[in-house]
Amino acid sequence: MDEHRGRAAASNSESRVGGGPTDEGSVRRRLRAAVGARVGIDRRALAAFRVALGVVLLVDLALRARNLTAFYTDAGALPRSALAEAYPLAARLSLHALSGATWPVAALFLVAGVAAGALAVGHRSRLAAAVSLVLLASLQARNPFVLNAGDKLLVHLLAAGLFCPLGARWSVDAVRRRGSPGGGESGNGSGAPEGERFIGPASALPLAVVVVIYVANAVEKLRGTAWTGGEAVGRVFRLTYLHGPLGGLLPEAPALFSVATYGWLALLVASPLLVASAGRVRAALAGTLFAAHCSMALTLQLGVFPLISAAALLPFFPPFVWDRVEGFVGPTGARLRGLAESTPAGDPRREGPRDRSTRPLPSRALRGRAVTAVAAVLLVSLLAWNGMAVGLVDAPEPVAATAEPTEYGWDMFAPNPSSIDARLLATATTADGDAVDALYGDPVALDRPPSDARAYPTARWRKYLTLLAGDGAPARVDPLLAYLCDRSAGPAGEAVASVTVETVETDVTEGGETRVRELGTRACRSG
Repeated sequence: MDEHRGRAAASNSESRVGGGPTDEGSVRRRLRAAVGARVGIDRRALAAFRVALGVVLLVDLALRARNLTAFYTDAGALPRSALAEAYPLAARLSLHALSGATWPVAALFLVAGVAAGALAVGHRSRLAAAVSLVLLASLQARNPFVLNAGDKLLVHLLAAGLFCPLGARWSVDAVRRRGSPGGGESGNGSGAPEGERFIGPASALPLAVVVVIYVANAVEKLRGTAWTGGEAVGRVFRLTYLHGPLGGLLPEAPALFSVATYGWLALLVASPLLVASAGRVRAALAGTLFAAHCSMALTLQLGVFPLISAAALLPFFPPFVWDRVEGFVGPTGARLRGLAESTPAGDPRREGPRDRSTRPLPSRALRGRAVTAVAAVLLVSLLAWNGMAVGLVDAPEPVAATAEPTEYGWDMFAPNPSSIDARLLATATTADGDAVDALYGDPVALDRPPSDARAYPTARWRKYLTLLAGDGAPARVDPLLAYLCDRSAGPAGEAVASVTVETVETDVTEGGETRVRELGTRACRSG
């Protein structure tokens, strides 16, 4: 018996010290933990991500609604005929292009707002995200000329969010599932407890979207000279048409702008650490990027791009951040949860046989495997496409024959920011010789000097008009002039006789010149 005990002890000692089963299991556990800390997402981070997406969608809809007629109806600057000429596929697929009248488009805006609100509070989160994605893609297809990189990023984030358990925490969905057997929206069919990380190809997808964009933009910036020479940020802030609420208040400080240029470029280059690191290093990098995007919202006129970019960073924050958030908002969260539970919608017994948790386990597991497989395919496709877009990977012949990936890269202010400060002269003239600004509506000089040129009313108008100034397409210039004719009125409310639109372009480099270019003139219908 002593001999048997000795052999057992020796065997146990060997397994602990030298590559035995116990040692291999420990290595696998450590590897899984390391991978999970990097590609996994805390479910509370997904909840914050969901809330942020819903809020950003609502803000975006509210900002777009200011120009609903101008950009999304036949009475505006881009009627469906002009859209069909420039983007025939978008004209066929967009729900917003089914009618050129105002009320159907307004109705779609309302439905999108309801879906975005449901996403923000976590009511039927996956359905709300799907509806929001479809309506957002349709809205963007209705007028591609007002889009920027933030709009494309928002579509990517919503699509990636469909594969994640966005409603697992801090949501109406979570309250409704409270107490139900097998409750929890695992999203990948794992049935993992809500307090654990969500891990898998589906969790890697929203993380990869963000890192790929940063890396692709860093590659493009490194190909220029303005960023590596420390001049880029200073050049951007000399473009007065990009000034946000505080942009015009910044002093001309070359040293400060140089530090900002190198600092932002360093953050982009370091962005792979968002997935290569964990813990406090990851939190510090994500927090710095988050703060940088918030500063962009205050200083530059970029629409919702900074808000979307900030929202995209929320899944990177590790659990200890959300522990503190929950500790800070704990009492408020408890009151909101109690309120939700006191309402009929918050009673899980009302779910009855429709509750997801009552689905047969094999069906849920099959769905989970399908979601994981699709997410994995999308993840590989995302990496491959963006590798081709920045020229790191050659496009296969079938891809090259149908599309040019390099035209769909993430080249924000890259490889070099523009050196042209573009402003606008939109002048409506009455039969009596009075002149008003056709976009702003206030009286102006009849013979407006270049110094009277103004910035654009919104970021959407800036995008639309600068693109139009670049190609001068008659199919878009004529509807724009017609729209300005219809919306303009003289000082006493009289109809205008003509409208002229000109761009004033000033080269902000040393010794740069100013030139005025006419986009078009139109005689308006009389009274």
